[in-house]
Amino acid sequence: MSVTVHDHPERSRYEIRDGDEVAGFIDYRLEPGRIALVHAETLADFSGRGLGRQLVRETLDDLRERELAVLPECPFVKDFIASNAEYLDLVPGDERRRFGLPE
Repeated sequence: MSVTVHDHPERSRYEIRDGDEVAGFIDYRLEPGRIALVHAETLADFSGRGLGRQLVRETLDDLRERELAVLPECPFVKDFIASNAEYLDLVPGDERRRFGLPE
C-alpha cells in the first residue's frame, strides 16, 4: 500500500493514510503566521511502523514550505523536534523555552 500525508484544513488536521485507511493524524490550530500542533495520534492497528514519525516529519516539511512558525503543544511533536534539530528553527526562539527546547 502507498503511505501518504495530506493536510485537511476543513478538519484542522494532517492525516497519514495507508492506502485508503487513516493511520494517524495531527490536530492543529491555525493562527496568523503560525500553527499550534495540539495532538498527534497513530491508530492502534498501525502502531510500531514508524508512521507517527513520518507524519510529523512530512507535516513539518509542509509547514516549512508554507513559512509557518510551529508551536509544538503535542508532546510527541515536541519530542520529535527536540530529537531532530533541523526542525528547531520552525519554533520561534522566544517560544522554545516554554516547550523545553534549546534556545
